[in-house]
Amino acid sequence: MQDDAQKIRELIGAWQRATAAEDLPKVLDLMAGDAVFLLPGQPPMRGRDAFAAATRAALDRFRIESTSDIQELQVEGDWAWCWNHLKVMLTPKSTGAPIRRLGYTLTVFRRNPDGRWVLFRDATLLTVEISTSV
Repeated sequence: MQDDAQKIRELIGAWQRATAAEDLPKVLDLMAGDAVFLLPGQPPMRGRDAFAAATRAALDRFRIESTSDIQELQVEGDWAWCWNHLKVMLTPKSTGAPIRRLGYTLTVFRRNPDGRWVLFRDATLLTVEISTSV
């Protein structure tokens, strides 16, 4: 199980690096075709195509960089879950101030028949960080 936990940690890191590099095909390869993303105030985003469209739209406007602090990671057979504190910096490609979003995510991973772990379900509770400076 330690090896599986390490593979999932590597998947999370690869996801973040691929997003920062705008390597959408790599990100899509890290998720199940029937992945579902739950976002506050929005209907579920179902599947790679919906995720790809939303991500392309975001990458057209922003550079996206993130860091994560895994709070808990559990592996049970071919399933795993992780809750994570995530910080995301959205830097406009044209003009405007960067937007920093942070909060928690709960992610379910599934081991494919080929042995690779992929993101299967994700619930994101990120909010925009509000500056407290006056």
